[in-house]
Amino acid sequence: MSSKINQSPRHVAIIMDGNGRWATQRGKPRLFGHHAGARRVREIVRACPDLGVKYLTIFAFSTENWKRTQTEVAGLMSLFRRYISREAKALLDEGVRVRFIGDRIKLDEKLVRLMDELELMTADNSKVHLTIAINYGGRDEVSRATKRLAREVKAGELDPESVDGETLARHLDTYFLPDPDLVIRTSGEARISNFLLWQSAYAEYEFIDTLWPDFNKKIFADIVGSYSSRNRRFGAVTT
Repeated sequence: MSSKINQSPRHVAIIMDGNGRWATQRGKPRLFGHHAGARRVREIVRACPDLGVKYLTIFAFSTENWKRTQTEVAGLMSLFRRYISREAKALLDEGVRVRFIGDRIKLDEKLVRLMDELELMTADNSKVHLTIAINYGGRDEVSRATKRLAREVKAGELDPESVDGETLARHLDTYFLPDPDLVIRTSGEARISNFLLWQSAYAEYEFIDTLWPDFNKKIFADIVGSYSSRNRRFGAVTT
């Protein structure tokens, strides 16, 4: 089956790359760029309803990002806490439901508590579904899902012969989300960096040179608009 899409992507996922380079270009420390990038998130979330985007998933911190300097990691964790505290009321008032994906085991207790509170606070919202990936990696996610499946099989709760793709998908962090229609990566890098590996099997990709702190509503709208002109074949031959 092949057809023009002719509609906005329902679910957009974004790899928000380039904060550090943006800061370096301005003679500032990398954390200056991360703070600018966090402010940009607000604009993009607010743009979603007008663009027909119901679900937005953003890659905030990967399982590999722990390899960065201790100063940068600590600064990012502080930024996440500040972002949640500062934006919670606005997200609630604007109808945004927030959920987090990733392994929380390595995150500090205060951050996890704030994440839990924001998820609970916005649980009844449905205008935009914002999912934030923190300490997330696609391979790690699949590994954790597989362990959950194995425990259920061992406990006699799951017949191993019944396990298929849908079974695994229900055990992923993103079990509550539709698969992304469009994945955007900023900063000129053309790789997916272990982000939503399972879920993005048939997503459309857009790699752009713009650094994340410069990514704005107009750029977002242009990409969403161009999405409708693509053909999605899902493995079929064009007729």
